[in-house]
Amino acid sequence: MTRELTYTAVAVLSALGAAAWRVSITQDESSGDTAEKRSTASSQSRPSKDDNKESMMRFQYSTSGYDVTPLSRQRVEELASRLDPDTYNVTQRAGTEAPFCGGLLDNKKEGVYTCVVCGLPLFSSDHKFNSGTGWPSFHTEFDRDHVARRTDESHGMMRTEINCARCGSHLGHVFNDEPKPTWERHCLNSASLSFIEKGAPVPEESRPAAAQTAYFAGGCFWGMEHYFQLGPGVLDAVSGYMQGNPKSPSYKQVCGGDTGHAETVKVVLDPKRISYRRLLEAFFEMHDPTQLNRQGPDIGDQYRSGIWYVDEYQKREVEKFIEELASTKRFGSRKIVTQVEPAETFWPAEDYHQDYIEKTGGACHVSDPW
Repeated sequence: MTRELTYTAVAVLSALGAAAWRVSITQDESSGDTAEKRSTASSQSRPSKDDNKESMMRFQYSTSGYDVTPLSRQRVEELASRLDPDTYNVTQRAGTEAPFCGGLLDNKKEGVYTCVVCGLPLFSSDHKFNSGTGWPSFHTEFDRDHVARRTDESHGMMRTEINCARCGSHLGHVFNDEPKPTWERHCLNSASLSFIEKGAPVPEESRPAAAQTAYFAGGCFWGMEHYFQLGPGVLDAVSGYMQGNPKSPSYKQVCGGDTGHAETVKVVLDPKRISYRRLLEAFFEMHDPTQLNRQGPDIGDQYRSGIWYVDEYQKREVEKFIEELASTKRFGSRKIVTQVEPAETFWPAEDYHQDYIEKTGGACHVSDPW
């Protein structure tokens, strides 16, 4: 089902912050057919490792979940070609409009200010104030990741220029003079901005990534989490526990072997960048799905192989993939023992388990699938 996203929803997502983004994005409950259409990576044409490494460097997401991958020069030129001459001069040639002339200077409506070129949300009416300078002024960005800064030494002075982080278009300058709480004044050209009033439909280019969620258990979650995070189009990966009792278990309880939980990784993905099918391919490369209740030296049902699906689409994809994989005889006479079950509650693991490989530089049984 297609949902119309309003400014209110955009503002809420912005306020979530990095921690909330890790643990609270929920699965889109679209039908399998619709989800199938959203998948973009073809199972027939699999990218090479070099292609994926390039993709990993290219895809970037902001704290509030927006795609801020820098646009190509060609794409920026295409978008900018639709602008009127004055707007083009400001955004593409770092021009400055005359003070007290911009159409958004006295705008007092509630809403979000987006890049006039690419649509990325840049500032909110919540942070707008009257600086008396003649240009729209804001003390805080919509998301710090959305606004880039660079030193500007033109006109015989040193200033900090601000640009759209996605398309590079010139916005204005930021000064350290007022007001609280940031003591910063982002001085904008109205020509650089479009305004979306609160309650109005938000264009596709101004929406956050349409995140989906998937859950995988393949032995020790340290390595699984580490390598899933490297996947092009993966927004986040979190270590945790699933499919057991009691609620909110501790690592010690799970290691006791009688709670029924499996060490699981919650993967949040952008389906425009990576398909669920591609995650399945990576999962079955990262571990040995023929080992029952263990993975390498780790023994116990908490290390079992499992996929916990969130909807009928994922269930069909998993069952189809396992059937295809079994027919290849890749594992010889060994049977795939991966459990496939409806996802129960995900309980995030303790903080010291998160990003464990990155923090410690340690190794794990998992191999790089990208």
